[in-house]
Amino acid sequence: MIDPTLSPAEYDAIADAAAHWCMRLHADDCTLQERLAFEQWLDAHPLHVSEYEAMLEIWEVSGDVPRPEVVVPMMQAKSRTPWRTFGIAAAVCAMALPLAAFSGWNLGWLPNSYQHFETTDNVRQVTLKDGSLVELNLGSELTYSNYKDHRQVTLKKGEAFFSVNHDTRHPFIVKAAEGKIRVTGTQFNVWMYEDRVKVNLLEGSVLVSSNDDLPGDGLRLVPSMQASYGHGDFMPQISQTDANDTSLAWRSGKLVLDDLALNDALPLINRYLETPLMVADNSTGTIRIDGIYNIRELNSLVTSLPKVLPVYLTRNKNGNPVLNSIPQRTPKS
Repeated sequence: MIDPTLSPAEYDAIADAAAHWCMRLHADDCTLQERLAFEQWLDAHPLHVSEYEAMLEIWEVSGDVPRPEVVVPMMQAKSRTPWRTFGIAAAVCAMALPLAAFSGWNLGWLPNSYQHFETTDNVRQVTLKDGSLVELNLGSELTYSNYKDHRQVTLKKGEAFFSVNHDTRHPFIVKAAEGKIRVTGTQFNVWMYEDRVKVNLLEGSVLVSSNDDLPGDGLRLVPSMQASYGHGDFMPQISQTDANDTSLAWRSGKLVLDDLALNDALPLINRYLETPLMVADNSTGTIRIDGIYNIRELNSLVTSLPKVLPVYLTRNKNGNPVLNSIPQRTPKS
């Protein structure tokens, strides 16, 4: 958010205040009066929210500082000076953490570069600070942080295709849901839907772990293999990628449904819908669908399904569109 009425000095003062509140809200001796004062400061100007959110992002990716239990409204767009904010956040972390005499970078606590990317209704290609390329599907969000001993991407939602620059001494780690994917240089796709993650490998090799807290680096994939995992899985499920796999058609703006049961097709469709489509029962879920669709026009698919499938649409109490199978009439004898 840009406010032309504020001078550079006033912007810096807001950033300083955001850094101060980060430090105080993480402190054990933070009082109720201070928290109330923070809420008043937060409400005083919209830029206070965006600067404080920017500060929290840096603290969050460090992985060593707990996030405070403060509810902050999310802004649709954040305009800030990343290195100024990052520098202040690093200084605050140095004051707040033990061994303050050491830099967060040398200890591996803090990254020396940080990027945030988000897409809404367009596929987007971005270049990370290490030169790696990432294609983001619609409705996707990720962050990139460069640490002393590794490069880290956190896929917060959606889907991304990675072309990672090779660097055996500086591995590339993608965190998605509860697991992670570890690589040195390769091409692979990661899709996260609800609590499930699917990884498709095209080139090189990756190690996939279903839980970041488990020992070891996970199971190795080679090209034309895929892995999937979800909440509570001890190990990822490994399988061979079908020769006619179309899961990467999104990179060309397409969704290909190749004679799939609705139960299997809905997760592919719902990632592009604001309100998920549902089926009324298992018998409806077994109805099959095929076709090639524009991923930017999936909302129109919902209303057109009754024209091509033996179903009709209703809505549940939460407002979700629901597909119901049309009962088959028994012919009279």
